Amino acid sequence: MNDSHPDPDQVPEQAAGAAEVPPAAAGPSYEPAAPAPLGVPRTPTGDADVDAGLDRLADVDHLTADGHIEVYEDVHRGLRNALTALDARPQPSSPYEHRS
Repeated sequence: MNDSHPDPDQVPEQAAGAAEVPPAAAGPSYEPAAPAPLGVPRTPTGDADVDAGLDRLADVDHLTADGHIEVYEDVHRGLRNALTALDARPQPSSPYEHRS
């Protein structure tokens, strides 16, 4: 045979090894990536309830995306409660309200 078509019994090692494709290089992986911190800075607000909610957001850095919704709902509930508490605080009473 000529050089352009080698004899099948005399296939070089490199050509024989090229037919095997490692599983990692076979195609894209559809497995989710491991959780990684986003590195978003959290600036304290001075309100203890709001700051606790912001600190709670740091928990999502260590969870897969499936676990984020629980944390976000918890933080949302806490922030909503903090806003509601602002409306529910009693106003200072005036001395004229205690008439008999």
